Amino acid sequence: MDKTAFSLEGKVALVTGASYGIGYAIASGMARAGATIVFNDIKQELVDKGLAAYEADGIKAHGFVCDVTDEAAVERMVQTIQEQIGGIDILVNNAGIIKRVPMCEMSAEQFRAVIDVDLNAPFIVSKAVIPSMIERGHGKIINICSMMSELGRETVSAYAAAKGGLKMLTRNICAEYGGYNIQCNGIGPGYIETPQTAPLRERQPDGSRHPFDQFIIAKTPAARWGTTDDLVGPAVFLASEASNFVNGHILYVDGGILAYIGKQP
Repeated sequence: MDKTAFSLEGKVALVTGASYGIGYAIASGMARAGATIVFNDIKQELVDKGLAAYEADGIKAHGFVCDVTDEAAVERMVQTIQEQIGGIDILVNNAGIIKRVPMCEMSAEQFRAVIDVDLNAPFIVSKAVIPSMIERGHGKIINICSMMSELGRETVSAYAAAKGGLKMLTRNICAEYGGYNIQCNGIGPGYIETPQTAPLRERQPDGSRHPFDQFIIAKTPAARWGTTDDLVGPAVFLASEASNFVNGHILYVDGGILAYIGKQP
């Protein structure tokens, strides 16, 4: 295979919610592979923070304030991107939220809020970019799924429902638009080291691991948490021509958790 199959030179990639965290890491990796990066966030201060971080890393990114649950706002953003930067070749539906509340204590409003960001928004943004991809004869959509696309866990009923739905939306976009040379796949991160998970990895006063840290290490054949860099290679692959016959697939980047029943007590 020609090594240029993994290049993203000349491509425009829209990564939603990519001011920081997993989205930022994926967008930065795509930039290093040659892509022009466009991202959004819900507040100007977050967009500004993201732009400063990209600039510090030597990346020229384009940031927009946009609520991805607002269909009209998404359509305006996509039109502006197409007019000012170029057609969107790659879409990464990364923006997401989680509310950790036991199901019977969770209000319907809270449940809907998670579904709106984690499932409805990928539908809205994908729907906005697919027509242009059809016109230009190619497109890559990557949905950030989760191990909760496959598993349940206490307190994450809304998140698991949304991510399970996103898995099936991924497959259905493949089914409807694969014939137009559009590939839609998902990435399912395992437990990733981020600032948000840092408290769960802090050593206890006696030097032992945090109980949740112990739980994750015991459940992961790789015996470690993932890093955001672990997600970059899979994302670049799914965004590149190297994956042109990979469609409707969820690539779990989880250190083997989903393959493992766990150690015997």
